[in-house]
Amino acid sequence: MSVADVCRSARRASRALAQADTAVKDAALHAIAAALRANADEILAANERDVAAGRENDIGEALLDRLRLDPGRLEEIAAAAERIAALGDPVGEVIDGHRLPNGLDVRRVRVPLGVVAVVYEARPNVTIDAAALCLKSGNACVLRGSTSAAASNQTLSRIAAAAAVDAGLPEGAIGILAGGGREELAELATQSRDVDLIIPRGGEGLKNALEAVATVPVIYAAAGNCHVYVDARADMRMACEIVINAKTQRPGVCNAAETLLVHEAIAADLLPLLLPQLAERGVEIRADERALALAARDGASRVAPASEEDWSAEYLALTLAVRIVDSAQEAIDHIAEYGSGHSEAIVTRDAAAARHFQRAVDASCVYVNASTRFTDGGEFGMGAEIGNSTQKLHARGPIGLRELCTFKYLVDGDGQIRR
Repeated sequence: MSVADVCRSARRASRALAQADTAVKDAALHAIAAALRANADEILAANERDVAAGRENDIGEALLDRLRLDPGRLEEIAAAAERIAALGDPVGEVIDGHRLPNGLDVRRVRVPLGVVAVVYEARPNVTIDAAALCLKSGNACVLRGSTSAAASNQTLSRIAAAAAVDAGLPEGAIGILAGGGREELAELATQSRDVDLIIPRGGEGLKNALEAVATVPVIYAAAGNCHVYVDARADMRMACEIVINAKTQRPGVCNAAETLLVHEAIAADLLPLLLPQLAERGVEIRADERALALAARDGASRVAPASEEDWSAEYLALTLAVRIVDSAQEAIDHIAEYGSGHSEAIVTRDAAAARHFQRAVDASCVYVNASTRFTDGGEFGMGAEIGNSTQKLHARGPIGLRELCTFKYLVDGDGQIRR
């Protein structure tokens, strides 16, 4: 099917989906989870073909990690669909309401957006996460993954679509595109008659490509240049644990920390303790002059001078930029200059400093004494997410069920006319 055909089919399906009962949608999600488990061998074989091709094309370990499925990861994908089924249905939820002086009853209720297109790179789990979130929120979806995961995505979407139809949802509710080149992306981005929203998950290149051509509204789940700031009154053991987790737990994802900011009052004690632990885990440090001097004094390995480009880099790898700052305000100013609005963290025992950091830092998620790795729809109790929005309109942070809805006003009267 052409891009236009897939989108038209999704539009037709969206009309039925908007009226589907919660029980039918939940049954479809459980059927999808069961189908994934029943067809695990086929899915993993398709994924292995993608992984082998990725190795041949030398896409790098971070992208291979994002691409790779195993029985545990596949089970987590199936379980995520079931968790979404267990969530409350946002469709029809009354947001607010009131009675006008003329007797009209006005209610504002959640309704599906209609057709949501999701564009993503090298993450097969997004195929099911996005489909499950869209179906539960009453939306049809058009999925466009990358060529690096083509076999995985085609297999997952085919199995999920068949299970959803067997459970009573309309044909076309889950549409998949081939993952072709920029021409296909541009065609999708201009299907304004049949697509209500595009959500891209990827780097700045994908964002720029869409900005140049899109006539369909876009919510960008874009890059994550995330920071951890260790304040003067931080617990050093806690700071080490948070920084190591934020950087190394899974470095190839958008909520991993890319820059460490350290207050000068604690730097001489913290960095000699922290840098060797990072080095043990294979982390390369890009340090400013003061941090570099401390590292050299203590013989730290895998440390190099930072360049200006390092402060704005989303490494998605075991690389961490480190800068010493003279105050919390300097850390806040650094984040304002170089941050991407994704996730920022402060480690401190100073309650006033923590509150000031949370108020002053402009990001979708701001943490006190916790890792940035928690910015995730599943961790936030949303079941799963389509992405993390760094924008400020409609949706910000993890994009879950309610973020896939708009609203309309329902007005009940008893013969009122306007005079």
